[in-house]
Amino acid sequence: MTVKELSEKLSLKALVESDTQRDVNGCYAGDLLSWVMGRAEADNVWVTIMTNVNIVAVACLTDVSCIIIAEKAEIDGEVIDRAREKGINIYTSEKTVYALCSEISKVM
Repeated sequence: MTVKELSEKLSLKALVESDTQRDVNGCYAGDLLSWVMGRAEADNVWVTIMTNVNIVAVACLTDVSCIIIAEKAEIDGEVIDRAREKGINIYTSEKTVYALCSEISKVM
């Protein structure tokens, strides 16, 4: 499944779409950035409520296919600009982290 297909199936709102044809091979949920850096795998979808600029750096380091910001968490324009610069897909959703991860497991 691609990032684009996943975003359509989950009705996600795109904040930054860079490479929507990236493969998605799993999901990781977490908000402690150092924890995510050590455990998220390449091509995972990362579901979080974190919205500071450091999420872009972590996404680059872990090579996740996209970040989904859950629960309508507010995201700053600086984060969006940095994600565009680094080619990181970012989506947002009103759903909880649990609901998103549950839906991802059903569609994959």
